[in-house]
Amino acid sequence: MSETTAPARRGLFASERARTIAISVVVVAVVAWSAIGLDYSGLATFNPSLALEALRGLLSPDWGYVYDGSGEDLISLLLLTIGIAFLGTAIATVLAIPFALVSSRTLWHNPVVPRVGKFVCNVLRAFPELVYAIIFVRVVGPGPFAGALAIGVHQIGMLGKLFTEQIEAMDEAPVEAVRAVGGNFWQSLFYARLPQLMPIFSSLSLNHFEIAVRSASTLGLVGAGGAPLIFAIQARNWATVSIILIGVVVAVFAIDLLGGAIRKRLR
Repeated sequence: MSETTAPARRGLFASERARTIAISVVVVAVVAWSAIGLDYSGLATFNPSLALEALRGLLSPDWGYVYDGSGEDLISLLLLTIGIAFLGTAIATVLAIPFALVSSRTLWHNPVVPRVGKFVCNVLRAFPELVYAIIFVRVVGPGPFAGALAIGVHQIGMLGKLFTEQIEAMDEAPVEAVRAVGGNFWQSLFYARLPQLMPIFSSLSLNHFEIAVRSASTLGLVGAGGAPLIFAIQARNWATVSIILIGVVVAVFAIDLLGGAIRKRLR
């Protein structure tokens, strides 16, 4: 038996090796094509002295900017950034759940409904926050609320996709048990599905809250929050840029620690 299976194993190994080589060649070709297609003309204007000036400024943060009581300092900026990220993530989490319920193929006998739901989620996450920020600045005016709406709409698509995947991959045994004793769709949803899914949904929302903090710090480019960082970069005030970036890093690190503790409690 081993004599008959040995050639088959060698053939399987050869096919896997050929497939690996083919994938590697395609990846290398795509990377080479991407590198060749880039425009490198900007390197002609590269100025080493400006780069060194920026580096020296970034290595010398303006610690006096941490707090000066003006409302334009680092503490105020971080509180505003966290507020934008929190509101945007809260909006996304609440609205992503019904989108996920519509998009899950395990909840619908008609395949058209989940396809439409997934298409809407794909469209929502296809555009970056900056595009949504430009739109909402026109709709609600410049300011933090426009940034929160931009983050929220973008993350509806992101969280909707992740929530849908969790619904489709969940254990169906509790759902079948509820249906076996006469439970309807809504009873199986609230007593069998959501108790399993809510800890996972909460963990995913916490992860995207961290992402939203980083996004909120750059939305000032279009007038939707995060303006001090953008103004400092435009003015080449690298010492202020440095302290703001340090504050963002510290805030994200603290949120990561807090989120990790909350996720442990949810397990």
